[in-house]
Amino acid sequence: DTLSSILEFLAEEHLTRTDCVAALGGGVTGDMAGLAAALYLRGVKYVQLPTTLLSAVDSSVGGKTAIDLKAGKNLAGAFLQPSAVICDTNCLETLPPEVSADGAAEAIKTAVLSDAGLFNAIEDGMFMMTDTAAIIAHCVQYKAGVVERDEKEQGERKLLNLGHTVGHAIEKCSDFTIPHGHAVAAGLAIMTRAAENLGWMTGESKRTLEAERIESAVETLGLPSATKYPPAALAQAALSDKKRAGDSITIVVPSKIGRCELKTIPVMELQSIIEAGWALE
Repeated sequence: DTLSSILEFLAEEHLTRTDCVAALGGGVTGDMAGLAAALYLRGVKYVQLPTTLLSAVDSSVGGKTAIDLKAGKNLAGAFLQPSAVICDTNCLETLPPEVSADGAAEAIKTAVLSDAGLFNAIEDGMFMMTDTAAIIAHCVQYKAGVVERDEKEQGERKLLNLGHTVGHAIEKCSDFTIPHGHAVAAGLAIMTRAAENLGWMTGESKRTLEAERIESAVETLGLPSATKYPPAALAQAALSDKKRAGDSITIVVPSKIGRCELKTIPVMELQSIIEAGWALE
C-alpha cells in the first residue's frame, strides 16, 4: 500500500525521467523509495540519504530495492543503483541504542566476512567510541567492491547474506516485529555455532577462539545470539528465501574471522544445520 501511494504521488507531481527521488531515512525508506524509483516510468534516478547506522553501513549501498510479501522478506524488488549515497554521520547521534545496535549487527557481519582488524575494533568495544565515519567507510568500501564484481548476486555477492537465511526466517516468524539487525545477529550466531559443531571451523577456528568471540561480540553490543523460534519453524520460513534454487539453498558459513564460504545444500538439510547451532533465547 505504501509503495502504491508513493507511485501515485510521483505521478500526481508529474515527475519526469530527468527528475530524482531522494530516500531520506533508514533501510525501509531506502528500499521503498528505491523500488518506487525503479518502477516509475520504468526507472528514474534516486539518491540515498541514510540516517541510521544500518542503512549507512549496508542497505543504502548496492542497489537492492524491495518490499516484503506475506510469504517472506524482500520478495518483490528490483536492482537499481543509486546515483549517489550521502551519509551525514551527525544523524546517527540521535539514534536510540537499540537502533544503533541494528547497524552494529551488519558491521559485525562485514568484519566476519572480510576483516579481522575491524572485528578486533568492534570486539574491543571501540565501535561507537572511535571514528564512526571511518567504520562506515570501511563497510561501504568492502560492499561496493563485492557489488561491482557481482551486481546481480550470481556468486560472490551471496556472501553478503551471512546470517541472513536464518535472520530473515526469524523476522518472518516474528511477523516482522523483530528488527532486521537483531534477527541477523541471531542468525550469525546460530550459523557460527553450527559451523563449529559440524566441524566446518577447523584449526585455530575452534570454538574457544573464533566462534566464541563472534557470539561474545554480538552479545556485548546488546544483540541477541539466540532465538525462541524452533529450528523446524525457522527452516520452514526459509523455504521462501531468495537464495533458494529448486530443492537447494546456498548458505554462508564462517570458517574463521575474516573468511567465509558458500555452501549449497539440499533444502531438507537446513533444519539439521540450524539445530546444530540453535540455542534458546
